[in-house]
Amino acid sequence: MLIKIYPENPNEKAIEQVVEVLKKGGLIIYPTDTIYGLGCDITNPKAIEKICRIRGIKPEKANFSFICHDLKHISDYIKPIDNTTFRVLKKALPGPFTFIFNANNNVPKLLSSNKKTVGIRVPDNNIARCIVKELDNPILSTSIKDDDDVIEYSTDPELIHEKYENLVDLVIDGGYGDNEASTVIDCTNGEFEVIREGKGNIEDFL
Repeated sequence: MLIKIYPENPNEKAIEQVVEVLKKGGLIIYPTDTIYGLGCDITNPKAIEKICRIRGIKPEKANFSFICHDLKHISDYIKPIDNTTFRVLKKALPGPFTFIFNANNNVPKLLSSNKKTVGIRVPDNNIARCIVKELDNPILSTSIKDDDDVIEYSTDPELIHEKYENLVDLVIDGGYGDNEASTVIDCTNGEFEVIREGKGNIEDFL
């Protein structure tokens, strides 16, 4: 199923429809402020396993991120952070960053058996954040990769739907996506260590 949602003013009924799919253990493809993501409800182990099968990886080895609604939402899943880190997050988010933190016990066991860390995103995209707010817990997220050697990520929601319609329950058309992923920053030692350069520049917020 492909549904159109406008990022400037997401339709409430459409958001509720998406959340209903997630609550039933369905998989969705949705827009962010960078690339399109494949996601599910983090509290649903079967849905997480489905995503792992699509990506051909084991849950405990996967580097998934959590899409959160805001800073308060983030604090539910990570160990306490210092004031400096908090100030940077406050300036940088919502934005095109994935921050890696030490995970607390709220992170589902399936996802933290080997790793004690969690990647957190608060994308600057109303559709993604409205879904998470309505769902009342984060979406587990992984990027939609493209088989093309030149284009790393799929950007056209209609083409994404054609490719994934038999693998996922719902694809959201939120307009063309970007072809540049988020910048990944490791904050587990209290520093801001860039481990993947992407769309965001953390230097602007330090």
